[in-house]
Amino acid sequence: SSHRTTMKYACVAIALLSGASAFTVPSTPASSAVKQQCPSRLSPLFMGRAAAVRAATKGKTDAKKAKTNGYYGKKIIMAVKQGGSPDPVANRQLGEVIKAAKANSVPTDNINRAIKRATEKDAGDFTESTFEAYGHGGASFIINVLSDNANRCTADVRSTVNKNGGKMAESGSVMFMYDLKGKVEVPTVIDEEELMMAAIDADVDDMELTEGEEEGTSIVYTDPKETGAMFEAIKAMGLEEGSKMSLSHVTKAPVECTEEDFEKNMAIIDALEELDDVDSVEHNMSN
Repeated sequence: SSHRTTMKYACVAIALLSGASAFTVPSTPASSAVKQQCPSRLSPLFMGRAAAVRAATKGKTDAKKAKTNGYYGKKIIMAVKQGGSPDPVANRQLGEVIKAAKANSVPTDNINRAIKRATEKDAGDFTESTFEAYGHGGASFIINVLSDNANRCTADVRSTVNKNGGKMAESGSVMFMYDLKGKVEVPTVIDEEELMMAAIDADVDDMELTEGEEEGTSIVYTDPKETGAMFEAIKAMGLEEGSKMSLSHVTKAPVECTEEDFEKNMAIIDALEELDDVDSVEHNMSN
C-alpha cells in the first residue's frame, strides 16, 4: 500500500513538541462530528499495478512527454487569445501558463512556437472540457480534453469509450467521487521531515506524500490553491529538475478490479490517450 503523509500546522507543532512522529494519522473516522487536529483525508491512493503498467516502456514515456508538450502548446495559444497579448508580462494568464509549462519541462522552443502560432489568423480557438465514463468492474474515468473542435472531440471520445466496452456517464455522476488536488511529481524519494519543514517555510498548510508511479519517485498532493507554493518548496529542497506540477482528480473510493477487468479498462485508457484532443484520463482503480 502507498505511503502517505497528511500535514497541518497544528499537528506538526504538537507532534514536534511531544516527540511523537509528525506523520502519525489518528484512527478516528473522517466522518466524526468532532473535528480532529490531524484528520486523515482521502482513501488510500491508487499507485498500484495500473501505474506500473503505464510506465513500463520508454515508448510510453516519450508519448507522455509529447502529450505534455502538446497540452501546454494548446494552453499557451488559448492564453494568448484570451489575454489579448503575446507578452507574458502584460498577459498575466499567459505568464502563469508559461511558468507551469517550464515547471513541466516543456522546451523553450516549443513555448515560443506556440506563442507565435497563437498570433496567426488561422490559429484555433481551444476550450477545455471534461467527460465522465464507466469502465469494467466498477471502474470510472474522468477524461480531460483541450480541443479546438468540440463536435469532433465529443464524437471521438464517445466512440472510443463505447468501442472498448465502456459507457459514457452523465455529467457529475462520476466527478463527485473524486477530489481535485494539487499534484507535484518528483523523480526521487523525498525525506519526509525535510519536505515537512520546506512546506512550512513555503506557507503550505496541507500536504500528502506518497510513492510515485515509478520506483524511486514521489508524489506530493496538496490543496489546489497551494500547488505553486508546494512546487517552490520542492525547488527550495534542490529537487526542481525533472519535477512536475499539475492538478489531478484523486478518487475517494478506490476499486480493485479483477485481472480481466483491469486489462479491459487499461485498453480504454490507452485508446483515449491516443486521441489528440485528450490530455489525460484519471481513474479509480487501485490495482
